[in-house]
Amino acid sequence: MGRCYLHDYKGRCIYHITLSKAGEIPVFGHLCGHFPDSVIVRSRLGAVIEKNIRRMGSFDSALRVLQYCIMPDHVHLLIFVTAPLSRHLGAYISMLKVRIHQDYRQISGEALTVFEKDFYDCILRPSRSLDTIYRYIRENPRRMAVRREHPEFFRRVNALRIGDSTYNAYGNFQLLDCPFKEQVIIHRKDSPETRRLNREKWIYTGSNGGVLVSPFISASEKTIRDEAESVGARFIHIVGQPMEERYKPAGREFRLCEEGRLLIISAGLPGPLTRPVCLTMNALANQITEGC
Repeated sequence: MGRCYLHDYKGRCIYHITLSKAGEIPVFGHLCGHFPDSVIVRSRLGAVIEKNIRRMGSFDSALRVLQYCIMPDHVHLLIFVTAPLSRHLGAYISMLKVRIHQDYRQISGEALTVFEKDFYDCILRPSRSLDTIYRYIRENPRRMAVRREHPEFFRRVNALRIGDSTYNAYGNFQLLDCPFKEQVIIHRKDSPETRRLNREKWIYTGSNGGVLVSPFISASEKTIRDEAESVGARFIHIVGQPMEERYKPAGREFRLCEEGRLLIISAGLPGPLTRPVCLTMNALANQITEGC
């Protein structure tokens, strides 16, 4: 995955790491129980993964696992680097993968690769709430149960409350729960350097499991969306026009909705795309990014 080029991966920081299961490997566990009391029961491989996660501090005394969640096909880790590391964080993630692979081979006799290559990482910046990250990781099984038991939630949602207002929406409303959201907005007065740095931030966020929030009005913003979509980004797209009762996205937006990568929220503003309408949509994108 894309790393954040301006970030020091040896320095003191908190990271949300996601490791994805390789396709041919058995699942790490099974969802049991019904929402809201759903839990993941570890498989034999899941137990191996948990054992090694708990031992990760032995790699370096500065590595501290604050929280983890082992899902059937991926693993979430909240890692606190408490002091400068002697090696890049990625080296320790590789060590974890190797030890899990070795232990699994011993108990199964299979020399299969457990995880996909590389990993997703999100950096916990000062503006992010640590409690929000804890809750997001802890509630992964519950969100999975909702997706299975209530597929209707992933289509049309009426009266979606954001702040003191309600909106019509279509798509994956769980994207609102993602703690790593970035608003995409490009101003005419932005310098080339500001645009370059913002682009790197948005592509990094999109390629590492975050969510990009925007009306994507200008040609430059649409270009960012196209590039981010190609690296697997997820989106909350603010639209101005009200959603008709039988509204259904078409083309690329329908495909993204089917993949769970898009939530479309209507600001409910009929009429042409005027400057006040654009300001209202960008204000809503900011509210979602900062407040949800």
